[in-house]
Amino acid sequence: MTETELELINGCLREDNTSRRQLYELYSQKMMGICYRYVGDKSISQDLLHDGFIKVFESIHSFRYLGDGSFPAWISRIFVNITFDYLRRNSKWEEPVSLEEWHENNIILEENDFEPIPDNILFRFISELPTGYRTVFNLYVFEEMSHKEIALMMEINESSSRSQLSRAKAILSEKVKKYALQYG
Repeated sequence: MTETELELINGCLREDNTSRRQLYELYSQKMMGICYRYVGDKSISQDLLHDGFIKVFESIHSFRYLGDGSFPAWISRIFVNITFDYLRRNSKWEEPVSLEEWHENNIILEENDFEPIPDNILFRFISELPTGYRTVFNLYVFEEMSHKEIALMMEINESSSRSQLSRAKAILSEKVKKYALQYG
């Protein structure tokens, strides 16, 4: 933990608004990315960003230093939980996706056939996934959760988690192939 983070955390514990603002400025872009990655909507992500920081400031007294990176991990977990709660309240986990979308142009590309896709394009592709697929993908890839953990969290079967991840990867693969053919 940097000295600046420690100072900001201590300031937040004292309910110092300057420290709160600086902590917000330090982490808001990354936390907005987490929110957007899960919900795929800028306006909703901004609302969740606001809600998440309220939660951070209300519960900062419960943060425990567990080594380098523990504060970013702690704050990220709050935002994952905030967005997950939103999705649970407002979405269906399993949405139908046309198989034609994945198989229309089933072209095999070699790794050297195209330039790497910019992160913003890749994140846009992720945000376009159906809610259930996007949620499983994010939990598995970015939060490094197992299918068992995802199934428990989402109250679905492990096989559903695996299936949704597989379908998410297939859809993303097709989008990447099309992008590579068009812009690569």
